[in-house]
Amino acid sequence: MKGIVLAGGTGSRLWPITLGTNKHLLPVYDKPMIHYPIATIMAAGIREILIVSNPSDLDSYKKLLGDGSEIGVQFHFAIQENPRGIAECFIIAEKFLQGSPVCLILGDNIFHGSGLGRQLMENTEIDGAQIFAYGVSNPSDYGVIEFSDEGVPISIEEKPLEPKSNFAIPGLYFFDNSVIEIAKNLKPSPRGELEITDVIRNYMDNSKLHVSILPRGTAWLDTGSIQNLHDASSYIKVIEERQGSKVGCIEEVSWRLGWIEDSNLESIADRYANSPYGNYLRHLPRSREFGNDLK
Repeated sequence: MKGIVLAGGTGSRLWPITLGTNKHLLPVYDKPMIHYPIATIMAAGIREILIVSNPSDLDSYKKLLGDGSEIGVQFHFAIQENPRGIAECFIIAEKFLQGSPVCLILGDNIFHGSGLGRQLMENTEIDGAQIFAYGVSNPSDYGVIEFSDEGVPISIEEKPLEPKSNFAIPGLYFFDNSVIEIAKNLKPSPRGELEITDVIRNYMDNSKLHVSILPRGTAWLDTGSIQNLHDASSYIKVIEERQGSKVGCIEEVSWRLGWIEDSNLESIADRYANSPYGNYLRHLPRSREFGNDLK
């Protein structure tokens, strides 16, 4: 399975701070926002990752991430010329995927919870689509999924004025390779976009949609607005200071999964010099299993 991080868009809800930079490069406490979704799909065991972004921002991502070899992965980069919807990324990624199933994560979505990596790894060989549902107090802000009394998904709506449930669909999806043809055959919505909800609905109508409700102990943070960005930074700060371990640390994820050795981790720590981030990497317990909640 390969991964896609969609990191395009204009970030207009964050203006003026995103007028000079892509929102996915903004800090969420002590890391660039994009590190968090990358860490999530790495925790699922995915090592080949495509970053999709705007033409003007691609060089910044290349400078930040490199080719990924330092942390045992491969980063690829592609351009979304205009924000024509989430589903367009599958068309853009067709050559990259080469028949592989795909995990898509939105670049402004943060997931955190014990055992999350193990749960995600269960979906890397998939027939159909696997999405997640998460109970929220403001479902009108999201895509909403409705279940029958038997727990079967029966409807999906994008930002409904009168939601049929309080279950939102977070920006983390697993699809088999037929998603490319599905995306190619979509018609733009009234707002001119290829909607991810239409992709999901296609799988649902063909009885190939699987939905798991994320447990209450899992945090899902959408950082697309000023308030949510502030809340996410506060959440990460509290968790890291209380537990003494970092959230979304891509170097640690790679090391704990055995993709890089102690010596690689030490070299990265040295490059970060005496920053708190470098000190954290330098003083990680030299046992991959100690404090490992990726499995």
